[in-house]
Amino acid sequence: MGEFLLRRLATLLPTLVLVSMLIFGLQQLLPGDPAKILAGEEQDPTVITYLHARLHLDEPLPLRYAHWVAGVLHGDLGESVRNQQPVLDLVLQKLPVTVELALLAFAIALVIGIPSGIASAVGRGTAWDMAANVFALWGISTPNFWLGILMILLFSVQLGWLPASGYVSPLEDLRANLAAMIMPAFVLGNAIAAVLMRHTRSAMLQVLAADYVRTARAKGLSEPVVVLKHAFRNALTPIITLGALELGTLLSGAVLTEQVFTIPGFGKLIVDAVFNRDYAVVQGVVLVTATSYMLLNLLADVAYVLANPRLRT
Repeated sequence: MGEFLLRRLATLLPTLVLVSMLIFGLQQLLPGDPAKILAGEEQDPTVITYLHARLHLDEPLPLRYAHWVAGVLHGDLGESVRNQQPVLDLVLQKLPVTVELALLAFAIALVIGIPSGIASAVGRGTAWDMAANVFALWGISTPNFWLGILMILLFSVQLGWLPASGYVSPLEDLRANLAAMIMPAFVLGNAIAAVLMRHTRSAMLQVLAADYVRTARAKGLSEPVVVLKHAFRNALTPIITLGALELGTLLSGAVLTEQVFTIPGFGKLIVDAVFNRDYAVVQGVVLVTATSYMLLNLLADVAYVLANPRLRT
């Protein structure tokens, strides 16, 4: 396992370098001069010249990239010109909010999607199978912002059970925090649960038709043992892959859902940074997101080995 992790880490490092080059290079393609935007309506030439020097905009692109990478290696993602704050501080402020929302949504998706996918595959052709497929189609087809608005109208406006928007830190009031996060988490988890259900059903149907499953049943093993121990474990590989990708998407920030529920997470941060031409914030947030994706893929590779003993050789 140690040698396997070292090999995977060795492939991650050049990938991360390439990603950083893409992040920095594509950022420069955004139209407009950020110095002129930050200078305000008057656009004083002295101020613009100062901003060009401060942001290294008067230097060649490779040299600007070298400045940025050197800062990143020392834990400095730059400084937001709009907020006059280090980008790392902004990321650390918003990251816990997005991580909490992502984990809650992912937990909801796992609780709903995987059991319904297993039950649908085991009861193929039954009424439960049809109901699970209808749920999956509804979850995939329903826009998150529309479902969020409907939930606000029902649970906040009509019933008054939950707050319509806002965020409360769990360190301040855990109960208020869960009340504020449950609706956006369900909105995000609902769509992922539908996709998980379809993938789980497809993988389970393939595995349940395998010879070793028939052998396990012929040996007299109970149906729950056959389904959960022998079939589901061998069907985990595509589910793990999908789960890692979906969790990475959640960690990158659910822009529309965060806007609907006024949650100060990564989504709002990067949207504001793009509109304000705040290059340092955009680069920092995208770099953190890309690194999260790569780490989640590494964890998925480890999970493959743990779930499937054949991969250990």
